[in-house]
Amino acid sequence: MVRNLLAAVALTAATYAAAETGVTESQVLLGQSAVFSGPAADLGIEMRTGALAYFDAVNAQGGVNGRKIVLKSVDDRYEPEGAVAATKKLIEEDKVFALFGYVGTPTFNAAAPIIKEARIPLVSAFTGAESLRDPMIRYVFNVRASYFDETEQIVQHLTAMGVDKIAVFYQNDAYGKVGLDGVTRALKKRNIALAGTTTVERNSVDVKKAVADMVKLDPQAIVMISAYKSCAAFIKAEKQAGKNPSFWNVSFVGSKALAKELGPEGRGVQISQVVPFPWDESIPVVREYTRLLKASSPTSEPNFSSLEGFISAKVMVEGLRRAGRNLTRDSLIRGLETMDPYDVGGFKITYTPQDHRGSRYVDLTIISKDQKFVR
Repeated sequence: MVRNLLAAVALTAATYAAAETGVTESQVLLGQSAVFSGPAADLGIEMRTGALAYFDAVNAQGGVNGRKIVLKSVDDRYEPEGAVAATKKLIEEDKVFALFGYVGTPTFNAAAPIIKEARIPLVSAFTGAESLRDPMIRYVFNVRASYFDETEQIVQHLTAMGVDKIAVFYQNDAYGKVGLDGVTRALKKRNIALAGTTTVERNSVDVKKAVADMVKLDPQAIVMISAYKSCAAFIKAEKQAGKNPSFWNVSFVGSKALAKELGPEGRGVQISQVVPFPWDESIPVVREYTRLLKASSPTSEPNFSSLEGFISAKVMVEGLRRAGRNLTRDSLIRGLETMDPYDVGGFKITYTPQDHRGSRYVDLTIISKDQKFVR
């Protein structure tokens, strides 16, 4: 009788686990729509590299509650229609349990209705857009600070130095416009008018008109809201035109990729960051990241984007742990919402049932010589 009872309990547990999409007794399947080709490819590649460094280490220790983590990634090319197709594929065909590590504002915005309808959790999107934060989306858990947080810090720093003629070069899409809005709000708070704007199309490096317009504006500082290829092209063209204002980028630019793209002309370009300094091993999470990145991807160099992926993976794993053995999407959401706060190792994430912002951490960095960074 006892044997029959134990068998019945085991069968019930197995049936329960199998009933949740993307969950088996031995694994949990996560899905990622991100950019892995084209001018912004490094953003998705580095985000995934950092995440896998942590997932691989967890899997080597037996996974989470006995389940190994499998990450299925699909290239959306940093295009909204690509993100829609990738998200539908991940949910409807690949049958993933949860989503992880999306990259970009226009891509997330396009996929958002599908995510909401499917009621599928998404942990960490590589975007600081307010559309993920206000109003709060129950299924979306942010890790990074918002673009409003970043642009406020940039404008605060500039105006404290007496710089008040500030212009914006932005990508002509949802990402660029929310960054522009952030700069405008920060300036308005200080009763300063925006000096002007110029734009570039997404996935384009055609900056000729943008540079011509900016040369006429002749600002003291330019805040740039685009990806690394277009920002590098713009900075180089500005300098060729004889202009050298202070150039500021938000974190989405892809710092290491921007420095590489600019080469010697990158010195002095400034970037706001939403994760700790990847070379400061006095910070516990950075020390752990450095060690596990080397083990998982020996040829990869530390950078801000892969550190963000690593931290995001730690958050996902902790959420899975707190969700318990009987894993469901609702139990994952509830588990994540108990992180109030959760210290990943010198970097804190806070979620509650009313707030999924995660972090407001912003740091300011400068590209120095030899494509290195200083704080």
